[in-house]
Amino acid sequence: MNYEKVDNINESDLNECRALADKCRAEAAKRLVGQTQVIDGILTALVAGGHVLLEGVPGLAKTLAVRTFAEISGLDFKRIQFTPDLLPADLTGTLIYEQSSGRFSVRKGPIFTNVVFADEINRAPAKVQSALLEAMAEHQVTIGETTHKLPDPFFVLATQNPIEQEGTYNLPEAELDRFLMKVVVPYPTAAEEVEIVKTCGNAAQIEVNRVFDEKSLTKCRTLLERIVCDDKIVEYIVSIVNATRPAAKAVNDARTHLNISKAGDDITRYITFGASPRAGIALLRCAKVNALFQGRSFVLPDDIKAVAPAVLRHRLILSYEASASGVTADDIIAKILEFMPLP
Repeated sequence: MNYEKVDNINESDLNECRALADKCRAEAAKRLVGQTQVIDGILTALVAGGHVLLEGVPGLAKTLAVRTFAEISGLDFKRIQFTPDLLPADLTGTLIYEQSSGRFSVRKGPIFTNVVFADEINRAPAKVQSALLEAMAEHQVTIGETTHKLPDPFFVLATQNPIEQEGTYNLPEAELDRFLMKVVVPYPTAAEEVEIVKTCGNAAQIEVNRVFDEKSLTKCRTLLERIVCDDKIVEYIVSIVNATRPAAKAVNDARTHLNISKAGDDITRYITFGASPRAGIALLRCAKVNALFQGRSFVLPDDIKAVAPAVLRHRLILSYEASASGVTADDIIAKILEFMPLP
């Protein structure tokens, strides 16, 4: 298929957005060593209008990454430490009775901000997760009998520890599906760790400059809507999503195209439930952002491949056989991308 430049997008606007992303990476690199994929994931989700779940063991600078991003973006930022005794009112706010007037007034909670840092999100009980789900899905919260709109932009950055299960709660699948991306924070390489140790834990004191604001964010989002995606690319996205659904009728065609038998394994037996149509929408939007950050006005298959792991890994519910065999969601996604025919 042919990929052509779109004439209705100004080249200078594309270059401006690309330069903006490069500046964000450069500023973040002043504090964060070897965490480019984390910053890229956060930037992608912000422009795409979604939320991010960061997963990694303690000590990998997840909190520092979020704080750095908030300073670079210039957006209002609040941190909420999730604990087992947290209440929904601690998140959304509550009604306060004023004795002088005999009326109730609304005291808004910390969720009324642009960037919400939900630290150790899996430590909060179900009622708190439900309150957060409304905010993430509808960009609003209900206090008493009144619904309040949240600021725009509204962006949730949540972290969770994958190795500690004491005092934690599994996130509901409905809430996981509301995260646009799940970014896994890896261990640094030996060379990167040398640079980290040299800072003696003082990286947070390094000054970073504000790179963009709400105006530039709005401009990037406006350009995003004009990035084009050929129908064949959309069909490619749907084929990838369908291939994660072992119970769906459409998966039979997808598996035939995948020629999974040639790989010596049937990956669908490792999946209990696959990705929803929301995953396809997320793939398309994130792929458009990836194209935008590379200065292109059209989406390529490589854009889909670049964002697929972060978009899909938290949307697959794996079977017991996958756990017993040591097969991860990333393994399955890699296999699908390897054998799915390119448009």
